[in-house]
Amino acid sequence: MRRRSDFPALVRSLTLVAGVGAPCLAQAADLLPPPPPPVPMAEPVEFAGGWYLRGDVGYGTLDLRKTIAEDVSHPSKPYDYVALQDKLQNQYFIGGGIGYQINPWLRADATGEYRFRTKWKLFAEDKTGGDTGGYNLTEGRFDSIVGLVNGYVDLGTWYGVTPFIGAGVGVAHHSFGGVTDKGYGNYFGGYGIGPRNERTNFAWALHAGLGYDIAPNLKFEAAYRYLNMGEATTGVVTCSLDCPKTVYRVKEIESHDVKLGFRYLLAPPVAVAAVDYAPPPPLVRKY
Repeated sequence: MRRRSDFPALVRSLTLVAGVGAPCLAQAADLLPPPPPPVPMAEPVEFAGGWYLRGDVGYGTLDLRKTIAEDVSHPSKPYDYVALQDKLQNQYFIGGGIGYQINPWLRADATGEYRFRTKWKLFAEDKTGGDTGGYNLTEGRFDSIVGLVNGYVDLGTWYGVTPFIGAGVGVAHHSFGGVTDKGYGNYFGGYGIGPRNERTNFAWALHAGLGYDIAPNLKFEAAYRYLNMGEATTGVVTCSLDCPKTVYRVKEIESHDVKLGFRYLLAPPVAVAAVDYAPPPPLVRKY
């Protein structure tokens, strides 16, 4: 009989515990899930933008398509000759410019350079009147001033090194002087001279190279450049009163340049502001 009286008491105890704990379980079920962890703020990025100055020195290997000799007596006519040697010596140059870094990938600059005096030589057999057996050795010197407007694409930076490519257009001004013309073979003894002549024409360039960060606002640059400087023309070469008046046109002057230089940023790199994420909302209970 005593065991029967204990069982109803146990049932009443369990019922009481369940009644007290049920509201707590209901409230716990109504809580929102915890918010996700906050997104970490991005690190500020240094962007070396704005105006910069540049200076360069270099060495160019010169080439030409051909030289045309033209009799400019009235009426003018080209000579028929066979070029045995037609070449330009190589050339040193120095230059500078100002540019603007538009964004981390694009920049542009305007440059000017002086290309030091170099030699031109043409040794040719005259075929104008058939097999004349006459040869001419014509030599001269010219120097150049080149101005270009250039655009570049920086291809990314790794360990401070930035490869780039670019292109430019502009003008080349050639000053051609010191021209002499000596006769050999059946023309032996002939001698002519020509005055200095100036010519300006279209120029264009292609660039490829590497930049290296020496300091936050100073970069070293090593680059290759193909430069097409158009045509240079001599003054009228004369040898006597009855000698034809001759002009030599050096066509398609090309230079394969190796350049070393520096770019100096006029303002220090600017840190791009990081995105400011809003804090998570407070935890809210539902009742």
